[in-house]
Amino acid sequence: MTTDAILTTDGLPPEGTGRVLLIACGALAREILAIKQGLGLRHLDLQCLPAILHNHPDRIVPAVREAVAKHRDAYQTIFVVYADCGTGGQLQTACAEMGVEMVAGPHCYSFFEGNEAFAAQDEMTAFYLTDFLVRQFDAFVWDPLGLGRHPELRDMYFGNYEKLVYQAQTDDPVLTQKAQACADRLGLVFERRFTGYGDLTTALVDLS
Repeated sequence: MTTDAILTTDGLPPEGTGRVLLIACGALAREILAIKQGLGLRHLDLQCLPAILHNHPDRIVPAVREAVAKHRDAYQTIFVVYADCGTGGQLQTACAEMGVEMVAGPHCYSFFEGNEAFAAQDEMTAFYLTDFLVRQFDAFVWDPLGLGRHPELRDMYFGNYEKLVYQAQTDDPVLTQKAQACADRLGLVFERRFTGYGDLTTALVDLS
């Protein structure tokens, strides 16, 4: 998903009184829409930035600034559905400057599991995949790291990891099987951990 269209999914016009615009990572679109529809959060509109920014954290802050500036006059409340996501605190600083709030946490792996629970795990040797990253493993992990062309790089990138943790947002046997295959390709022990939507649900409900 890109910045071209605002999704309301409820038949209501965007930019209405009391509506909230979510400026979100495209990798979270499916999950945000599921929460919105499942809980009847009809006042939330969704604007997604390209998911590939996941691989380019230096581009996140400028993209969020541009999106907020574009829609500020149409919405009284804008909420940024990114965690820090590798920006080194720059996104939090930018949001504070713009007067908008954002999801708490260092990254989506943390808020999906629950920030407190994730911090308590202290898993320095775990590599994480979400539903989105399992679906897009080649496009977001394997190919950008050049592992298809140079499989010998696997040990350089993943030699210090011990396991792959699949944080499952949904109970999908096909995704679980694919996540297991991803772990096998990386030579890591596989662990599936059902997280659901974690703190993301709380963050969106609190916007009611």
